[in-house]
Amino acid sequence: MDKKQTRKVLTASLVGSSIEWFDYFLYGTMAALVFNQLFFVNEDPTVGLMLAYASFALSFFIRPFGGIIFSHIGDRIGRKKTLVITLSLMGFATFAMGLLPTYQAIGVAAPILLISLRLIQGLGIGGEWGGALLLATEYAPPERRGFFGSIPQMGVTIGMVMGTLALYVMTLLPEAAFMSWGWRVPFILSAFLVVFGLWIRKGIDETPEFKAVQASGEIPKLPIVDTLKYHWREVLIAIGAKVVETAPFYIFGTFVVSYATTNLEFSRTATLAAVMIATVITTILIPIMGALSDRVGRKKMYITGSVAMALFAFPYFWMLQQGSVTLLIVATIIGLGIIWAPITAVLGTMFSEIFDAKVRYTGVTLGYQIGAALAGGTAPLVATFLLATFDNSYVPVALYIILTAVISLLSIWAVKDLSGKQGQPEPKLVAKESRG
Repeated sequence: MDKKQTRKVLTASLVGSSIEWFDYFLYGTMAALVFNQLFFVNEDPTVGLMLAYASFALSFFIRPFGGIIFSHIGDRIGRKKTLVITLSLMGFATFAMGLLPTYQAIGVAAPILLISLRLIQGLGIGGEWGGALLLATEYAPPERRGFFGSIPQMGVTIGMVMGTLALYVMTLLPEAAFMSWGWRVPFILSAFLVVFGLWIRKGIDETPEFKAVQASGEIPKLPIVDTLKYHWREVLIAIGAKVVETAPFYIFGTFVVSYATTNLEFSRTATLAAVMIATVITTILIPIMGALSDRVGRKKMYITGSVAMALFAFPYFWMLQQGSVTLLIVATIIGLGIIWAPITAVLGTMFSEIFDAKVRYTGVTLGYQIGAALAGGTAPLVATFLLATFDNSYVPVALYIILTAVISLLSIWAVKDLSGKQGQPEPKLVAKESRG
């Protein structure tokens, strides 16, 4: 594969995950700032806010269904065609949100339409990550699979940075202008990202590994049945491995905003700045860590990051407790910017290497989406509950971070590493006693 084709493949895998997280961040923030006032109108502002957040949470529940639907298509008709469908769904839903009339204009139809678009968005998101990952890893030369597989993971942080910048620019408007039309602009402009993504994806061919499966005539009729029958161990491993990657991410990136501002009296500006700086650093480190895993092995990188995560749990909160903005920034950079980077960089590639190509789309999607639903969406809620239950003590939250690392280390212990040296045949991670 020449350099031009390599750039196209990596851009095609990156653009979808970037848009996914841009949408995620945008909707989550708008739910608190705008949707509670313009769509979920209630006499009690708290009820309006809770309804807006409930609409945000809906995508976490719908994503596994989207994952099942589109991974079935991806393992049956191909990665490329599926990714065109998922990106189109995500793009249509996000763009349409920017055009919706408000509750004041059409009454109860407004929140119904918004929720419908959120569900469509969630379906597309559910199938996007697995396809974007496989587009990268199944095109990758064996000796660069770790680097290629880390590129879609950059979409998480790139999407968040784009969302933050878009919101920052729009909030410079007068309040009346922002509430009237300013909030719509990022949703509408996302159409340009989607058109670019579709153009890139239409310019690439189906992945070589899927073509090989097609040529062999071994495409399963029901990939999910084969996955759950023969690869259930790998699915459980992937779910467990996802825990330490997703829960601490939400602690360091989301929960800390409310904890630092409410409990420790940091300014919102300082806290968001700390998260943004750490996000930029981890974006830079992810491809570097991915490339490093091609030399030292995926499992070794993942274990190192997980152990470091467990060891840093208590020092992280101790640094926050000092009340120093400098230590707040340093703590966030270490946790989110440095320790999290190797874990997320190798996660996708590791998932792709434990599943057979015939059911790979279904396997990686199930592991990722179920793990995200169980440990990701619930992490800020669990942390808040622990604080409230234990008199605002951070100790239970630190122990919770350690628990996520232990769960993931136990999961990865069930994987036998058969990786060859760089330049040798394709590195392969297989579950112990797997029939796959």
